[in-house]
Amino acid sequence: MEIIVVGGGWAGCAAAYQAAKSGAHVSLFERTDMLLGTGLAGGIFRNNGRFTAAEEMLAMGGGELFRLMDQNTRHKNVCFPGHQHASLYDIAKMPTSVFELLRSAGVEIHLQSRIVSAILSGSRLLAVKTPAGQRYAADAFIDTTGTAGPTVNCTKYGSGCAMCVLRCPSFGGRLSLTALAGVPEYRAHRGENAGAFSGSCKLMKESLSLELQQELNENGVAIVPIPLHLREDHLSQKACQQYAHAAYAENIVLLDTGHAKMMTPFFPMEKLHQIPGFSCARYEDPYAGGKGNSVRFMAMAPRDDALRVRGMENLLCAGEKAGPLVGHTEAIVTGVLAGYNATRLCKGENLLTLPRSLATGEAITWVNQQTFRPGGADKKYTFSGSVLMEHLEQRRLLTMDIDAITSRTERAGMRNIFA
Repeated sequence: MEIIVVGGGWAGCAAAYQAAKSGAHVSLFERTDMLLGTGLAGGIFRNNGRFTAAEEMLAMGGGELFRLMDQNTRHKNVCFPGHQHASLYDIAKMPTSVFELLRSAGVEIHLQSRIVSAILSGSRLLAVKTPAGQRYAADAFIDTTGTAGPTVNCTKYGSGCAMCVLRCPSFGGRLSLTALAGVPEYRAHRGENAGAFSGSCKLMKESLSLELQQELNENGVAIVPIPLHLREDHLSQKACQQYAHAAYAENIVLLDTGHAKMMTPFFPMEKLHQIPGFSCARYEDPYAGGKGNSVRFMAMAPRDDALRVRGMENLLCAGEKAGPLVGHTEAIVTGVLAGYNATRLCKGENLLTLPRSLATGEAITWVNQQTFRPGGADKKYTFSGSVLMEHLEQRRLLTMDIDAITSRTERAGMRNIFA
């Protein structure tokens, strides 16, 4: 089985690892020089319903990346507005750890390799090409190119390129494999604008006051009230609607992931410097975080509940490409399923749809239904808050009881399915 994964964020890494573990030879193509995509500047997991999702994947035998996150955690059981029992991984250590895990599984990793064209026969993908004309054929393909950027979208629908960790000016903008295959994609909106801003900025922790640094190092979180005359409300613009509480407009909420993760899409530098503790603050991601942020949810693929792209025989998708799903946990869950189903497709087997008695299965199916209802694509869905978490709570699918999660997975017939 030959499988190609395009996009090396959390979803692509999860898909590549699972496909390799399932017996395929996997080639992973990433246009930049590092894996993890927005995960290079993220760091939050196990908060709220993401705990249940991670433990379900562990019970199903597809939780290796969550174990890796746990091993690289800086802080556990962190509480901040609207969120409980969060873990924060070290953004400096995670990329290397994931790279080594994929290499140990035999994944062939191609960095600084953009896929710019697709070769098809009817509705079947045969091969992809790089700018140099190199041709790579496979039996199945997985699109995990994400939905952020490229620069033209950040300019048209945002505040211009804010120089985020995706680094489109250096490595070229996102090119979607789904679009290259001729499948029309859809996008979200925020008011009159398309897409949504990435929900946080990263500050150089050493540029903050010693008191704030100490608080972050000891507790993992610091909450600083913003004087009334300096407040800016960006809540409706955020991709991460689980952080769209009033507390995030009234305070600067910082989390320690190695950098100081500031839970707002952007904040003008001249105002930031007037807040106690931030007089020398500098942005690390995006570098122009006083101006704007990356624009996401610009290119999502129509797909079924097994994550196969509609209209294509052998193309699957995961992560944000699979709908307005927000977060690393969500990317890994969909990535594992896409990687597993890619190998089933190669074997001529029926694709797996996760049962709706599991939080992960309900999320994948329900979000797909909601997305194509009026206004559904403009909502953001995550295990950790907003409409998806509320829905899962109503279905009584969220719990921190690991034994109960394991039993539920067993009853669903999914115990160690990915192992």
